[in-house]
Amino acid sequence: MRKLIIALLSIGVSSQLVAQANDRGEIYQPVPAKVTGVGHGIAPSDAIVLFDGSDLDAWQIADSEEAAAWDIEDGVVTVKKGAGTIKTRQRFGDIQLHVEWRPTDNVQGDGQGRGNSGIFLHSLYEVQILDSWNNPTYINGQAGSIYKQHIPLVNVSKPPGEWQSYDIIFKAPVYAVTGVLESPAYVTLMQNGVLVLNHAEILGATFTLEPEYTIRCEPYSQSREQDCSGKMPISLQDHGQIVSYRNIWVREL
Repeated sequence: MRKLIIALLSIGVSSQLVAQANDRGEIYQPVPAKVTGVGHGIAPSDAIVLFDGSDLDAWQIADSEEAAAWDIEDGVVTVKKGAGTIKTRQRFGDIQLHVEWRPTDNVQGDGQGRGNSGIFLHSLYEVQILDSWNNPTYINGQAGSIYKQHIPLVNVSKPPGEWQSYDIIFKAPVYAVTGVLESPAYVTLMQNGVLVLNHAEILGATFTLEPEYTIRCEPYSQSREQDCSGKMPISLQDHGQIVSYRNIWVREL
């Protein structure tokens, strides 16, 4: 029994659960909540739907409190050049995030100038979106990368104009009440059903060449969004290129 308890604790089972194991090592309480699984275009029953094809009520312009102004047509939202990056009105910590995205099939540029957008977790850490089908660029900036931090394990990008999916597990950074970083952020990413990032440690914010954790635990303000809850918005980038999104949902972990 002692070995069983140690094993359970080592994989993250709480001491409360361990205490309820019987003398055969069996645990019966608490019973996991019943959740319906995903289907094509259907979010899990416990998910928060951020975009279902109808409106952008869950989003606002990143640099203001104004409503998001990207174009919606036939259940798809497309980056509107110059309208600005958008962010969720709700703030999140540890999450499972599902996003479907599509670069335009009207190929005009190359490298970083082709189907470029991005998903910013905590509005700070970019999971790159790019048309990486037969499109050479620096590999820590291709689709499936943590921009300029982690290279994807493989390139599973589809041709331009085809829908692709990201399924992201994000472990948010943890700060002490003094503002000191106690644990960095981590990202696991499945692209089109294939693992491309495996528990990759985030080195810091995307916006600097030498990423670091500079945001401290403090009250919310327009200029510094980190607050003591450990939660921040999710952002979608306006990089001035045509990228479309659909079926966006998140589960809080």
